[in-house]
Amino acid sequence: MNRITEFFRGVAREMRKVSWPKRKELTRYTVVVLSTVVVMALFFAVVDLGISELIRLVIE
Repeated sequence: MNRITEFFRGVAREMRKVSWPKRKELTRYTVVVLSTVVVMALFFAVVDLGISELIRLVIE
């Protein structure tokens, strides 16, 4: 039990050292991440459709 308590005390000490982003920074980072995810999803969807069409052409 003592080791678990000491672990969580250490976690609390380290969390006090963390530099959290401001609201404006967090919003900017969130927009960057979401737009990157959308662009990558669209890219892979187009690649998937292209590969699917190539396979259909080869099979027929």
